[in-house]
Amino acid sequence: MAWTALSGLAPVYPLYALLFLDTGLSAAQVSGLFALWSVTGLLAEVPTGVLADRWSRRGALVLAGVLEAAGFVVWTVAPGLPGFAAGFVVWGVGGALVSGAAEALVYEGLAAAGAEDAFVRVQGATTATELLVQVPTALLAGALVEAGGHVLVGWVSVGVCLAAAALATRFPETAPTEGDDGERSLRSAVGEALRRPSLRLAVVAVALLGGLDALEEYFPVMARDHGVPTELVPTAVLVVALAGAAGAALADRLARLPSRALPALLTVSAGLLAVGALAGTAVALAAVALSYGLYLAVLVVGEARLQEQVPGAARATVTSVAGLGIELASLLVFGAWALGSALAVAVLFLAVVPVVALGLSSRARSQAQR
Repeated sequence: MAWTALSGLAPVYPLYALLFLDTGLSAAQVSGLFALWSVTGLLAEVPTGVLADRWSRRGALVLAGVLEAAGFVVWTVAPGLPGFAAGFVVWGVGGALVSGAAEALVYEGLAAAGAEDAFVRVQGATTATELLVQVPTALLAGALVEAGGHVLVGWVSVGVCLAAAALATRFPETAPTEGDDGERSLRSAVGEALRRPSLRLAVVAVALLGGLDALEEYFPVMARDHGVPTELVPTAVLVVALAGAAGAALADRLARLPSRALPALLTVSAGLLAVGALAGTAVALAAVALSYGLYLAVLVVGEARLQEQVPGAARATVTSVAGLGIELASLLVFGAWALGSALAVAVLFLAVVPVVALGLSSRARSQAQR
């Protein structure tokens, strides 16, 4: 939890979309940068998952912090389209290192203690922490941009990322719980993810769900489009982050509901997002906040259900296969935004509902057959 909180304190997070716009980039160029970020993560996802499984999941988190810091250095010393693109490439590799290794490290630690069932609660609390830390981050970002502009924000972010990397060196690491032959187990686990219908559907469902979270990148833009001054944007979007944290924290209770309730809640989330796209400032912010809270609750449950089915020796790799799908799905969000902003993304939410319903119900049938 401490690492999650520290790594989320980089003040550039709530401001980088505005940094790009203030440097003179167009909205299309900003979406292009986000797409480049996703493509980089897409290409790096599975290789970094394999690296984490064969080398060290803890080491992968340390390296991720160093790479993210390097990306922010490039943004700070060379602002402009080429520098932003280079920074996103470096950050994309770092993010890929985290996506598979972090969940694998937590799940295997719980498995070693015989507490796998606690994963949905721990994952929900971790997701909630990532969002709650946006409160001090927003306050810090507002103060720093007022005091020293985007340059000061950039250098402080570099320091935060390096501190998080140092903290990650202290994590305990548990050996995988399944398989004596790591290379054989790795190949068989990845093959199983492609062959076993219930696991394959779970991977696809989590990939599509996770990709929808790319909408978060546009929350600051949505706020400023509704007339919020730049220095107040980080604070204005906090209500969305707080609602998301509440939803993630309640995911443990949501996991006890029938599987058919989850796609229904995702449908409600899509409807609220559409209201947010069409309504005035106050109503829009409240609707988007509720939408995000429901969405994250469903996402956390989906992530937990995927981990329940993954072979332990290749957990980071198979999780990264889902991460690969997330990066692909995020491209759909960026494209939808470019075509029709938040309303088009709400339509995309609705399109994902049937796949999520199929993936979750498949998991339920698989358990019943056992």
